[in-house]
Amino acid sequence: MELPIVNIKGESAGALQVSDELFGQPMRAAVVHQAVVAYNANRRHGTQSAKTRAEVSGGGKKPWRQKYTGRARQGSTRSPQWRHGGVVFAPKPRSYRQKLPRQMRQLALRCVLSEKVRQGAVVLVDQLAFTESKTKAMAQALSTLGVKGTALVVTREPELSVVTSARNLQGVRTLPVSLLNANELLKHQSLVITVDAVKRAEELWGQKQAEGAAEAQPVAAAETPAAQTAQSGEEAKE
Repeated sequence: MELPIVNIKGESAGALQVSDELFGQPMRAAVVHQAVVAYNANRRHGTQSAKTRAEVSGGGKKPWRQKYTGRARQGSTRSPQWRHGGVVFAPKPRSYRQKLPRQMRQLALRCVLSEKVRQGAVVLVDQLAFTESKTKAMAQALSTLGVKGTALVVTREPELSVVTSARNLQGVRTLPVSLLNANELLKHQSLVITVDAVKRAEELWGQKQAEGAAEAQPVAAAETPAAQTAQSGEEAKE
């Protein structure tokens, strides 16, 4: 697969051959959905807390006698039905974290990247270089590249000029490619990524997958060192 390259002025700068392993995956909605749910769950702090009737200060004395008052019997002024009382089944700090297998997380990322390419929402630029950290320069560059709406700007490494130029633009976020994930891609309409970032992404999630599959191939019994030693021993005996 080839992706067209443009420069910051919107002019054509050739094409880049990209890995089908990274940009040619079919969409798997179930995997992407599970990844997004896990990302959002892991962002929750889980710090909500309230006091039960046992934790609220006061309420040790019985408000009134048990019988012969004409009122309902009460044992404490810190019961849930009282003002300033405790909370029934009070929430306590907890962890909402979900564990997502690494292969599933990477598969979701590759599916969303491939879908962005099919939608024509990926803008591949040769480089993002600004002489000055100006919001106007980034806004003009995005407009020249034809980017409308929200955009995710991805570079190989965090670049100060890019980050400071885009941080005041509403709906525009910058990320190094190592922190790219399916959730961020889905939250933005367009993806602006540099050539170096694509090459780094292929190193992280494209070529390694193919190499890992090749390494996972079982070795034939005759090719193992132990089998070769046994075979040579049998030949010597003969």
